Amino acid sequence: MPQPGETMHAVLLLGHGGPEMLAYRQDVAVPRVGPGEVLIAVRAAGVNNTDINTRVGWYARSFSGATAEAPTAAGTPPEGGSWSGAGIAFPRIQGADVCGVIVEVGDGVPEARTGERVIVQSCLRSLRRDGRDSWLGSEVDGGFAQYVRAPSADTYRVDCALSDVQLAAVPCSYATAENLLQRSAVGAGDRVLITGASGGVGSAAIQLATRRGTEVIAVAGEDKVEAVRALGATTVVPRGLDLEVAIGREQVDVVIDVVGGSRWPELLAVLRPRGRYAVSGAIAGPTVELDLRTLYLKDLTLFGCTAQDDEVFGSLVGYLERGELVPLVAATYPLAEIATAQRDFEAKRHVGKLVLVVPPAG
Repeated sequence: MPQPGETMHAVLLLGHGGPEMLAYRQDVAVPRVGPGEVLIAVRAAGVNNTDINTRVGWYARSFSGATAEAPTAAGTPPEGGSWSGAGIAFPRIQGADVCGVIVEVGDGVPEARTGERVIVQSCLRSLRRDGRDSWLGSEVDGGFAQYVRAPSADTYRVDCALSDVQLAAVPCSYATAENLLQRSAVGAGDRVLITGASGGVGSAAIQLATRRGTEVIAVAGEDKVEAVRALGATTVVPRGLDLEVAIGREQVDVVIDVVGGSRWPELLAVLRPRGRYAVSGAIAGPTVELDLRTLYLKDLTLFGCTAQDDEVFGSLVGYLERGELVPLVAATYPLAEIATAQRDFEAKRHVGKLVLVVPPAG
């Protein structure tokens, strides 16, 4: 197996702003592994909403609008633009999704791991157990590069026939979706409403909820209804329709939400008494109106979901290896065309995941 050299190709995020803040470089230093770490030759890396959110500074508490409304002028960095609420250290290599091959191991890691094809748990659970908020591509450098280092404990071997591109669609979106379903205890017979159903997390949630034996009601753009239904949704409600009219009051057991925004109260209105609501995104806006009477008179439970529970990622790997899950990839791009990929991502014309193909080193 070829050994890494001193430099690599990588995309550097130089600061908060538009796609012009993404710089494709061929002279970035290859990361060096420390104890308990592995070095991965990246083959493919998925594009996620969090990449755009971080780039534009949407996570800053000073901003309360939708992702699409975030200022993109360079030179006006917010005070805290990362998942953890701290400031980003620039330059940063983004990329929460990684599929690749281990080419080097640090002290304490079995040499036998070299050569494994792997994906990495984006939330780096092993570091969080030590009290550190470390997210791949946010607090630490991620997968938009030829090499990335990661804790061995968060790096999972995958033995299956799926392509590198398909596996690169999994770590962030599919783990987020599985975590939402796990936290809200979605099970067979539940009626589940999924917002943002054509995006990475939403489309993953449809597949994973269907796997659990649920009835899925999905919300998506009118031009994507058939594609979303093909994923397993029983009913697809075109985005913009009043959910109380389209579905009826108190008709669903669980809401899986990544949208938020001004129409958020409709999501609680369609929940049955003792219903569960789980959220891991707010692309339509993070500030919502909550009538506490709705919450307590209906005995609702609300779940905020970001860091995945311990069993989530291992479960996903099992689904992949047993052939129970085929990740949905809408399009691929060379790593050097990341700006185009992110513009296409923001245009929201696709269903599923957009994935970057990383050029091999050497």
